[in-house]
Amino acid sequence: MTYNMPPFAISQTVKGVPSFPYETMKNDVLGKKYNLALTFVGPTRAQKINEQYRKKTYTPNVLSFPLAADCGEIVICPDVAKREAATYSHTKDGHIAFLFIHGLLHLKGHDHQNDAEAAVMERLERKYVKKYDIV
Repeated sequence: MTYNMPPFAISQTVKGVPSFPYETMKNDVLGKKYNLALTFVGPTRAQKINEQYRKKTYTPNVLSFPLAADCGEIVICPDVAKREAATYSHTKDGHIAFLFIHGLLHLKGHDHQNDAEAAVMERLERKYVKKYDIV
């Protein structure tokens, strides 16, 4: 299947989304040729998406959907991110950027299903958090 979408697009159905160099971050992790849609949604929409596509009923902070080898979508729920930010010692806005990086790494093929995979993913997350000065 071929997807006809721009290299990077942001849409939002919620207000107050922080400004970060999302496209630069995407290019750094996935490359310039990777087409990505980033969508910010409220808790109700996030839960519906999670239930529809993953058969999970909780409200997620971030969801990553690979659509093709060079195309995907990340959905972030800022309300959930802002509630959990202190747990991760992030600012509210910084946690949203962290979740974006987390989603990018999933689209790159990384996971955290076991200790070894989790260690690699956490190392990469720390690398990008430091590079983009996310707090």
